[in-house]
Amino acid sequence: MRGSDPTSSSGHRHRRAAVGAAATAALLLPLLGAAPSGTQSSASSLQLAFASAAAEYRVPQSVLLGVSYLQSRWDAHAGAPSVTGGYGPMHLTDARAALAEATHHSEGTEDARGDSARAALLPTTEAPVPTGFPARLRTLPKAAELTGLSAEELRTDAAANIAGGAALLAAAQKDMGEPLSEDPADWYAAVARFSGADDTATAAAYADDVYDVIRTGEERATDAGQLVALAAQPGIAPDTAQLRQAGLRTLSAGATECPKSVSCEWIPAPYEEFGDNDYGNHDLGNRPKSQSIRYIVIHDTEGAWEGVLNMVQDPTYVSWQYTLRSTDGHVAQHVKAKDVAWHAGNWYVNAKSIGLEHEGFLANPDAWYTEAMYRSSARLVKYLAAKYDIPLDRQHIIGHDNVPGPTASTIGGMHTDPGPYWDWRHYFELLGRPFGATAGKHAGVVTIRPDYATNRPEYTGCVTKGEPCAAHGSSEVRLYSGPGEDYPLIKDIGLGTTPGTGVNDISSRVSTGQQYAVVERKGDWTAIWYLGLKAWFRNPGKNPAAVPASGLLVTPKAGLEEIPVYGRAYPEASAYPAGVPVQTVSPLPYKLLKGQKYVAGEKVPGEYYYAVTFTTDSHQVVVGKDLYYEIQFGHRVAFVRAADVDVRVSR
Repeated sequence: MRGSDPTSSSGHRHRRAAVGAAATAALLLPLLGAAPSGTQSSASSLQLAFASAAAEYRVPQSVLLGVSYLQSRWDAHAGAPSVTGGYGPMHLTDARAALAEATHHSEGTEDARGDSARAALLPTTEAPVPTGFPARLRTLPKAAELTGLSAEELRTDAAANIAGGAALLAAAQKDMGEPLSEDPADWYAAVARFSGADDTATAAAYADDVYDVIRTGEERATDAGQLVALAAQPGIAPDTAQLRQAGLRTLSAGATECPKSVSCEWIPAPYEEFGDNDYGNHDLGNRPKSQSIRYIVIHDTEGAWEGVLNMVQDPTYVSWQYTLRSTDGHVAQHVKAKDVAWHAGNWYVNAKSIGLEHEGFLANPDAWYTEAMYRSSARLVKYLAAKYDIPLDRQHIIGHDNVPGPTASTIGGMHTDPGPYWDWRHYFELLGRPFGATAGKHAGVVTIRPDYATNRPEYTGCVTKGEPCAAHGSSEVRLYSGPGEDYPLIKDIGLGTTPGTGVNDISSRVSTGQQYAVVERKGDWTAIWYLGLKAWFRNPGKNPAAVPASGLLVTPKAGLEEIPVYGRAYPEASAYPAGVPVQTVSPLPYKLLKGQKYVAGEKVPGEYYYAVTFTTDSHQVVVGKDLYYEIQFGHRVAFVRAADVDVRVSR
């Protein structure tokens, strides 16, 4: 039996389960006092594992809990790796077999620019598979050395994983020449080093987040049904000066546009000519003076950090404004907010949006995102929304999968990231705009809001076409043509395919935060207007998939049997000046029929940004007199002419 040296490598497993039960009794009683005595041991075993590891490795339990919360929110994900090959509650990384090879920008037929005034941009480059991995992606092997536990145990056993994280923290504290203090304020540098960041700004931002968690406290049931609590310590003031001795590089923020609460570096996308009047990989602009910014588009990268950064620096590729790293929430900016990046597949949306790519994979449900990245992304979005007056709702903070095809021929090729496993409910809680009921139970509008953890619709095709994906929490709810799962799924006529359960098939799915007009209620089922159809979803009172809401509704103007629906809000022909080719106001193959209602966003003028040359002297913003409403028409948003609709408020 070894002693308490945190770097010793044998004999600790028999002691771990027995240590710390008394120390956590006071913490557990408020959380578990109402639970039957026979369930307390199973429901609190993860809490006891934190106490045991903290005692054995002489790490303050609040520090261990705070770090784990920022990594995984204490979830174990059944031993599956995160998007960067991190395992378990401590997100111990072993990325060798966990990174995908392709990038979503090279799949399908989406034209990244979505501008029919020029040739389609269809990049075929794939994100390279790394041949080596930085230290931040190899923490699990180091934890194995420190603890004597096998890599398999550290991946699949939550208690072992927590012990591995505690060993890494203790080793980092010793490497800094700091004592294994009982005071959590003395562990700032060790926490910062745990992030794996090699620069001071990122490491400090990560540590600041951990200590914010410790100050406010947290309490939740994990994905395995474990009850875990971290008592608030509002007065804690960590010794931030420790980090000066950590030997980390100084990050060059350069010309970045980021809040001070995130770490951000400037890795510019190229704006240069490369022959045959081609240039890349974005257009210069003068936003918001020349045109407003109305959207923030959430993407996932479908590739690892280093490879994706290489691609955005390729002038023949596509672009976006920001990339976010999963391990620690670090941000790289590539394109100024004033300029127009090529990322959404719809030129109208590109010209009015900022694109955020998040390191991750749509079709891998267990390749989960870290809390560190969610928090960093939310801070960046809040900053951008405040700066450019962008509403924090799901008609302005949208996924790539919510961007409409600009014309009928483009609908089938539009991308579907970040997909059903992005946790929109948690994301908007971090944005300070949680989705709650805003009207009475018989309201004419609903906000989609399933419980992410327990909402587990079946998806297929994550690994093998037609084969079920691993069961996993989801932000999305499936739609049927009648009040029951025996009815056919809703069909999207724009896709022209048979609807199914494929992970990329969004034809019959609604997503958390989206709002729709209610048509009918029948028992546990609610019907809404969707893609010109009456669509039903299961919405039981005890575990609702939606909450009642108020909203602005549009319906065809009196006397009209139907009106067209558009994928972009372009000006009328008479608005275009000489020298700017008129862009077709092209309707999509859908119709908004008499009597149907859809939730509307803001009213906007038709607008087109003409920017088809490298030199900017011919660039112009064309603004029309025709006005449009953006509506939540299906899974994707759409537009209708204001002159075609009547508007009313539903409360």
